[in-house]
Amino acid sequence: MPDPGQVFAYTYHDPLLESIDESMKEFTSNMAVDRWKIDRIYQDQGNRQQLHQLWQDCRTESVAYLVVRRLEDLGDSVAAVCTCLTELESLNISLITAESGAEATVGRPLNSTETGDEGSETLQNSAGGQLQRLQAVQTYHRSQQLRRGHARNRIKALPPPGKAPYGYRRGKDRYLLDRSTAPIVKDFFDHFLLYGSLRGSVRYLQKKYGKKLSVSTGQRWLTSPVYRGDLLYHTGEIVPDTHMPILPPEEAAQVDRLLRRNRQMPPRTASAPRSLSGLVRCGACQSAMKVSRVVARRKPSGQKEYLYLIPVACPRQPACRALPYPQVLEQTIQQICQDLPPAVNEAALPPVEGIKQNLNAQISAKQALLDQLPPLVETGVLDAETADLRAYKIRTEVSTLQLKLAQLPPVNLKAIAQVASLPQFWLDLSEAERRFYFREFIRQIQILRDGEDWQIQLVFIF
Repeated sequence: MPDPGQVFAYTYHDPLLESIDESMKEFTSNMAVDRWKIDRIYQDQGNRQQLHQLWQDCRTESVAYLVVRRLEDLGDSVAAVCTCLTELESLNISLITAESGAEATVGRPLNSTETGDEGSETLQNSAGGQLQRLQAVQTYHRSQQLRRGHARNRIKALPPPGKAPYGYRRGKDRYLLDRSTAPIVKDFFDHFLLYGSLRGSVRYLQKKYGKKLSVSTGQRWLTSPVYRGDLLYHTGEIVPDTHMPILPPEEAAQVDRLLRRNRQMPPRTASAPRSLSGLVRCGACQSAMKVSRVVARRKPSGQKEYLYLIPVACPRQPACRALPYPQVLEQTIQQICQDLPPAVNEAALPPVEGIKQNLNAQISAKQALLDQLPPLVETGVLDAETADLRAYKIRTEVSTLQLKLAQLPPVNLKAIAQVASLPQFWLDLSEAERRFYFREFIRQIQILRDGEDWQIQLVFIF
């Protein structure tokens, strides 16, 4: 069969909605494109210059087929698409739309041997099909126009559509603190930071303020960028420092550490009242040990409480005996005071200070780039829309760097270890405070038994 002519391809992408790499990946990975040897590809980004060049080349060269991702790429409106279809028909060029592996041709029809697909539709011969397709084009462009409007709002760091999150109200161009509800959200965060319990903080809000909150909503509050002064869009991109935060950066980093730590703990121990809950494991039977409370009644001095650590599921016969909670706590404090400083000194800790300086330097460099954009717009080097798009991308990159910075461990870990090696430090803490610091350093407390004797072995998190 003689060569019918060249095969051209055309791709268009809106820089507000997708990158050129994404559009080309979608185009080249399509099944229909793989069956065609494309001689030339024309690419447009936000304008139609290459499309005009395409028509000029089609008028002067022998072209048989034009391949596009979708029919909608040929214009920004139904009228523009129809103009392109008329031009193709006048030039006797077949159009191949290569979306979802389906093929449709406009102009000179293709037979099944040319396309390899007997189900290919010839829009030229189907007026009903062509009308239906153009209606789909109109719907697509309306959707794109709406998405483009949302994208412009994102670039300008405007809040997404919809009701403002609890604790905020909508302002002209940003979220503003709601004086009646923001203190409730702040109190929720403070309670979680003090006790480390999500469910307990949810119950606290309901008891103190009558604010009913599900646990899943409380979890979203703890991780939401909005309460940290940032905006999160449906694309997953975060723009930092867009409004006043309810949760400051230092407290947000502490919340993240608490959440990571709680995920490693057994269920229902994150908010347990006793500081050793969820940490102790029997070295003999490998069973976790729970805190059991016993109250002695009818004593002359009144009721007296006794606390024990008991294996949850000991398979041994006889079972491993329970241990007095106060003795295990005392031994744990003595052991951590003895073992913590050398463990910190010997640990292969990352160079936190150097990493922190490097991240801060990258953030400063990107902030400098942001400061350079307004002069470039004033001198006409950049148009306002391009500058806004560049500023948006830089801000999202800054947000990623700030997240990495917040996840770093404390720089002064050795200094903290020196303070934590003093017994009085632990004895002066409440159970809730002691529980917090135990879990900052200890992954597990193992009870090593030797007959009736036992001793403590600590497994640190580093």
